[in-house]
Amino acid sequence: MPHWSVYTGSSEPHDGIAELPVPPPWRAFDGGPALPPPGERDDAAAISPDRVHRARTYVATPESVQLVNAALCLRRPLLVTGPPGTGKSSLAYAVARELRLGPVLRWNITSRSTLADGLYQYDPLSRLYAARPGPEGDGQPRGGVEDHLRLGPLGTALLPYDRPRALLVDEIDKSDLDLPNDLLNVLEEGQYEIPELVRAARHSADGTAQVLADGTESPVTVDHGRVRCRAFPFVVLTSNGEREFPPAFLRRCVRLKLRRPERGQLTEIVRAHLGDPDDRAVSLIEDFLRRSSSGELATDQLLNAIYLTGVAGLEAGSPEELAEQLMPYLSAAADGDGV
Repeated sequence: MPHWSVYTGSSEPHDGIAELPVPPPWRAFDGGPALPPPGERDDAAAISPDRVHRARTYVATPESVQLVNAALCLRRPLLVTGPPGTGKSSLAYAVARELRLGPVLRWNITSRSTLADGLYQYDPLSRLYAARPGPEGDGQPRGGVEDHLRLGPLGTALLPYDRPRALLVDEIDKSDLDLPNDLLNVLEEGQYEIPELVRAARHSADGTAQVLADGTESPVTVDHGRVRCRAFPFVVLTSNGEREFPPAFLRRCVRLKLRRPERGQLTEIVRAHLGDPDDRAVSLIEDFLRRSSSGELATDQLLNAIYLTGVAGLEAGSPEELAEQLMPYLSAAADGDGV
């Protein structure tokens, strides 16, 4: 019987996702026809170098490994909360790289984001212009609905891939109050409809349309305007904890709360990014831990300080002064700028 723990946190790519147990009966999906993973199976060539570095150097905790595997096995979204700089977004890239899930589909949430933005974008104005008679005046419209429609990151993640895609829904706590509730049905059912294509299918010979997906220029087939997943995507929803979510939304997620890394994990993070810490780096780690007990700091502030004093050779006064200059508190009150 396949073991349910396929993600190890080792950052070494492998095909363990093929050993994922069958889904629970209430989370089984049958979309088709099956699509192969897009492009290179290792996403190193498909994402920017900084994200490749973050994926390779991510230091997973035992709790995060366990809950990632729970989300994969249960086919449920993973809601990751925690202070800024604790690696919430990097987790999605690390899992996608290790399990060879392909390029991460990223949906950055703002207060204006809607469910439709994540599913697909349709430009009716461009279609209107395309429907004008041709340059020779033949009176024939050019292009169908599908030529002016592109799937968004969520819509692409729910295509019937034979392996899960990785979807990062970043900072969902910044969304409008309705978005988490709007996501419920789509994530629960693993499917959605594109009304423009449903209407167009009534006048099509076979009811299919070739549509561009997010992150690729290769079209995919949508049958009668309906998209249903085959392998439920690995969905990471990140939140800085700035708001509460509805109980109906929370019960459909596996929840992971990331905390500030302690001394041992900080040392491992520094080692992964910059090599073995020297005396100056150790001193800055201690200052980071001391200062973080009085206010909010992010791990990348520590990495910046160690890099500047090591690789970049920045000279300054005492380590305490350097820490204060390069690692200011993220909250105005703790930094002495409150009113």
